Amino acid sequence: MTDPAASLEGLVPERLAPKTRKIVLDDFALEVDIGFHDYEVGNPQRVLLTVEVWVDEASFPTGDRVADAWDYDFLRTEIGALAKGRRFNLQETLVRAIYDLVAARCGVTGLRVSSRKADVYPDCAGVGVELASF
Repeated sequence: MTDPAASLEGLVPERLAPKTRKIVLDDFALEVDIGFHDYEVGNPQRVLLTVEVWVDEASFPTGDRVADAWDYDFLRTEIGALAKGRRFNLQETLVRAIYDLVAARCGVTGLRVSSRKADVYPDCAGVGVELASF
């Protein structure tokens, strides 16, 4: 069986060549011990995390080899461990810790991390913060 993408090699115009490559972990739901109010301390809250990671060309495979892929399982595993491994007073602190963890990875060229507490206000989908490299 032939690779259909291989038969298109050289046919994609240069103006349509990819300029950026992004990996996304969208609305990762975690129970996090977060908040500074007395009623929040020790009572984990549902936090939704979105992490968008732009990677360099070398970190985004053109073939179908698993060994060539940027390890995005890392996002879920390590971020989950970080968020559950301690308590946070502020979403800003949580987001900064996640940001630093991901930014230190090889191949990262841009990054956006956002969090939102999903169950704080009955009339809002959530309240949160975002940190980005741009």
